[in-house]
Amino acid sequence: MHIAELDVTTLERGRKEACLLDISQRPEGGWWQLPLLTATGTEPGPTLVVFAAVHGDEFEGVEAIHRIAAKVSPAELRGALLMVPVCNVAAYATATRNSPVDGLNLARVFPGSENGTLTQQIAHWLTVKLISAADLFIDLHSAGVVGDIPTLVGYVHSDDDTGRRSLAAARVFGAPVLWGHPPPVPPGRTLSAALDLGVPCLYTEAPGAGRARPQDVDCFARGVLNVMRHLDMLLEEPETAPPPLHLLGDGNMDEVMSAPVASYFRPRVELLEEVKTGQLVGTLHDPLGATLAELHAENDGIVIMRRGLHRVHGGDGLIHLTGRAEES
Repeated sequence: MHIAELDVTTLERGRKEACLLDISQRPEGGWWQLPLLTATGTEPGPTLVVFAAVHGDEFEGVEAIHRIAAKVSPAELRGALLMVPVCNVAAYATATRNSPVDGLNLARVFPGSENGTLTQQIAHWLTVKLISAADLFIDLHSAGVVGDIPTLVGYVHSDDDTGRRSLAAARVFGAPVLWGHPPPVPPGRTLSAALDLGVPCLYTEAPGAGRARPQDVDCFARGVLNVMRHLDMLLEEPETAPPPLHLLGDGNMDEVMSAPVASYFRPRVELLEEVKTGQLVGTLHDPLGATLAELHAENDGIVIMRRGLHRVHGGDGLIHLTGRAEES
């Protein structure tokens, strides 16, 4: 069926189902389709919505969602679990960050448009049919092929009900790094769409590199199940984890230290390293090995992202620094 016909409030209780939902017609015939996995408990309760592969080169969330779906039993569930293992279907087909159909980044066009391009239509239907139905929303991301980011769970750091609920869920998720972002969240994100609807929300990151490392898949799957326990969707208590490194910063990966020229990038810092203003954090080289430029930290901070793909074009993001939260 077309996703316009989906009404998650009418899902039959006590069932686990998988289906493909039509989104947009393909020029060669057939449809672009979104996969949807649902599990509904026999008792009413919260609705948790989980997305993965909003970028087509991020696979940890896909694997984690399949693992969660296999583990959750409707007989032991309260409420509803709604999961989309592949959101950016066209980009997933080519293992790219952006859609090859319209060139758009799905994570920058929310809440989308019903009459827009394929990517805009996907964002629209994901917003109105799934995010809007959530009591809590989780978007499973990683660094993809290009970046390198520590395994973390991110949340919006605000002193209101939505912010407090997001932080509580982020803490029980159990990732080794907790990254809070004071509002406003940049527009176009899944989280900005969720916040506009008043839905508490989290997202994840991991090293990526086009792989699904077992430890990251374990973290994501365990984290979602922990959030379900936190919401009393499952009876067990959340699994405990070591206290996370708690960081605070804007989280906007579109505004980072960037390459002034096309070159070969050599990072001079490690992830989560504390750096000081003026410290050398990377160098750029030509094919003969000569140094073209040096990058120095513009402020004190902790390395939360560095580019993993060494070949760079001018303007490519290379290093991002963030701060430490006052409380751990």
